[in-house]
Amino acid sequence: MIEQLYALFRQHPVVTTDSRRTPRGSMFFALKGETFDGNQYALKALEAGCAVAVVDDPRVAVDERFVLVDDVLRTLQQLGHYHREQMPGKMIIQITGTNGKTTTKELVAAVLSQIGPVQWTQGNLNNHIGVPLTLLTLQDDDGFGIIETGANHPGEIAMLSDIVDPDMGLITNVGRAHLEGFGSFEGVKRTKGELYRYIREHGKIGIFLNASDPDLVKMAEGLPAVRYGQTGTPGVEVWGEVVECNPFVRFRYRQDHVGWQTVQTHLIGSYNIHNLLAAVCVGVQFGVPFSLINKALADYQPTNNRSEFRDTGRNHLIIDAYNANPTSMAAALDNFSHIRAERKMMILGDMRELGADSAQEHQRVVDRARESGAEVWLVGENFGQARHQFRTFRDVEEVKAELREHPVEGRTILIKGSNGTRLFQLPELL
Repeated sequence: MIEQLYALFRQHPVVTTDSRRTPRGSMFFALKGETFDGNQYALKALEAGCAVAVVDDPRVAVDERFVLVDDVLRTLQQLGHYHREQMPGKMIIQITGTNGKTTTKELVAAVLSQIGPVQWTQGNLNNHIGVPLTLLTLQDDDGFGIIETGANHPGEIAMLSDIVDPDMGLITNVGRAHLEGFGSFEGVKRTKGELYRYIREHGKIGIFLNASDPDLVKMAEGLPAVRYGQTGTPGVEVWGEVVECNPFVRFRYRQDHVGWQTVQTHLIGSYNIHNLLAAVCVGVQFGVPFSLINKALADYQPTNNRSEFRDTGRNHLIIDAYNANPTSMAAALDNFSHIRAERKMMILGDMRELGADSAQEHQRVVDRARESGAEVWLVGENFGQARHQFRTFRDVEEVKAELREHPVEGRTILIKGSNGTRLFQLPELL
């Protein structure tokens, strides 16, 4: 069945799962969710321009334009994997990690794009739906595929690795996030480590290893590895360090036989040194000249509320409001403490999915924020239950109301919180 479906895909090589976005001649996959059933929109998708609709409800498969399968999601995953297997000449790199995986993916793609066509995960399509959709965008002339994979429960990286079948793997780091799903930090390491296990068990080329991370070094024992790390880390092929971070990161890197290369980036946060060195290491491994690596990293502009700097004319904003967990929150606060500014302010939103550790972890952030000397606003129920004397807001709507009534000006402001707190709505009022 997959072979037959793949023949259809080669005729109609654009896939959509949204009946509101129906490129002419595309294939519509009728996915189900908690509150919707894509089968109900299959006919609408065909009428709007799709050529084929893949469904798993026999009642809607009324003519030859419909392809009836047992499970649409599983079929999408099988098709993505099958398409990847038809392109054995491509280098497929799978990236995961607690923090920095999206930025690292973007930086690696920027570097490798200097020497040829690359397909990479767009936005945050790093789950059981987004991964096969990304694989299906691979073109015959692409040299590389950079696939980001995320997880919030055990077994998810293993499942996604089976779909991706990577040639090489890269774990950015392991930290305290999604503890509600993973159960503990050890659970985080086991789940992220499923990528290393796949590389090991399937005899793949190897991994790119952040050798400055002792947890990753231990997890990677016995694996072929191209190693990178901060200056002073032993046994690495590429090493580097932050030169300045006020507010943008300027860093330098080198190899044994080559002098220092210095790059001014548009990234906020000294913690990005690991993401930058990962991209350098990948580029060096695949023969990208230093001049092109430097150009790619200097030109990269972060978006999507990730380590983004914005001068609004009223305030200087450091926007990191896409996600938050104890590890990334600590890094953001530490970086903010080193930024030189007269009037500093932090707007911090709840960290989600921490389970039984939630109260303790939010209190740690509050205690650290107290030491900063900055003005602090806390947003969300979890921060509201911590012990502190900061201003507390129930949700982002209360913050927006306050900013409309009492505008804030002349500040350097860190905005950091989980995506669910919706702090990304605040910059337009600041």
